[in-house]
Amino acid sequence: MTPRPAPIDAVRIRGSALPGLQTIAAESARSFPRHMHDVYGIGVIDRGGQRSASGRGAVEAVRGDEARAWRMLHLAPALLADAAPGLELTRPVLNDPALRHGVERLFAGVAEGADALALEQGVLELLRDAPGALAPEPVPRIASVALERARARIADDCVIAPTLAELAHEAGLSRWQLLRGFAAAFGLPPHAWLQQCRLSRARRLIAQGRALADAAAGAGFADQSHMTRAFVRFLGFTPGAYAAAHGA
Repeated sequence: MTPRPAPIDAVRIRGSALPGLQTIAAESARSFPRHMHDVYGIGVIDRGGQRSASGRGAVEAVRGDEARAWRMLHLAPALLADAAPGLELTRPVLNDPALRHGVERLFAGVAEGADALALEQGVLELLRDAPGALAPEPVPRIASVALERARARIADDCVIAPTLAELAHEAGLSRWQLLRGFAAAFGLPPHAWLQQCRLSRARRLIAQGRALADAAAGAGFADQSHMTRAFVRFLGFTPGAYAAAHGA
């Protein structure tokens, strides 16, 4: 009789700039006894499968005998209550491409060191798109002036990113209302608008002859590599190419 291979355990846990959000990527052939978590978990099975129990019934995700690999977002109850009060996901297992994309986007954001605004926005978008999620609150008709206040808050100081909660407070709106209203009014969600402000500031600093690392810091990017990714993603060229074109 061939002995069963020893359980495989490989776990990577990352904290994030958003309090209450962490990611866990794991691979294991281990069976775990019944247990509970003090956080909410939303994730994807990348390989293999699992059978387990939940408060919503049996969980049977992607049958398979090989070691399973999965990625989970752990969300503190306080974060979920603040971001989406009243939200209730009733199905323990879903096959939903939009939900998977939202999980992967947040995983990438945490891995890249995204700021709290980007992550908070990502959590709301994930919950908004989840099957069975509550419909977002409507944006009041009088929100245009309020939304301008939120945009001005971003433009006034793009170096220090405000949280979505701070922007919502500035506008006198809920986070759902701010997220939807901001994109409708200005064509971009709040974090993408912040990125545009940072890119504009970085271009000005580079054109003035500042070193790329100094320009990144002066524009609010975490480091030069973050600035480079933003340049390539939104503009199609690197900061170095931009500097060369301006004789810097």
